[in-house]
Amino acid sequence: MLKQKLYNHKIILASGSPRRQDFFSKLDIDFTIDVREVEEIFDESLKREAITDYLSQLKASAFNDISEKEIVITSDTIVWKDNKALGKPIDAADAKKMIRSLSNTMHEVFTSVTFTMANKQVTVNDCTKVWFKTLTDEEIAFYVDNYKPFDKAGSYGIQDWLGYIGIEKIEGCFFNVMGLPTRKVYQGLLDIATK
Repeated sequence: MLKQKLYNHKIILASGSPRRQDFFSKLDIDFTIDVREVEEIFDESLKREAITDYLSQLKASAFNDISEKEIVITSDTIVWKDNKALGKPIDAADAKKMIRSLSNTMHEVFTSVTFTMANKQVTVNDCTKVWFKTLTDEEIAFYVDNYKPFDKAGSYGIQDWLGYIGIEKIEGCFFNVMGLPTRKVYQGLLDIATK
């Protein structure tokens, strides 16, 4: 359905994430991948979705050469806990420490998506609350050693083993925790296609 409405546009997904690429395939959207490196540094005064909004827009700033028919889609996800952002772990010890901090508590996952066109830019964001059970050191070590979640914000994937055994409940969009609020991407592209 969306593919037909976007027939006049070229969708560029600026993400190396296999999960985000899979989402776009499952949304039945034709797209190409073009990842351009930017230094993902943000001002410490930014909080929550202001961080992911800024970073998704920063990634879009690398695309200053797009045509009128192109739509560049950039995104960023963080885990927010104890008034600070948890990014990707630097090593196994860092991953275990992060997961330990999420045990038996609630955290929030923020994802922002920016749609960049030649004459306009729109950013949307989403928040999901996630509650973990009490995780044992053995469970945490098993997960980090076997699943190596070093490319994931907060050191875990909700779709991985730790999500299966550790998450007690979520409030909000499941797919947002995986890195893309799919319904908001669909609606954003639909709005662009029908205006």
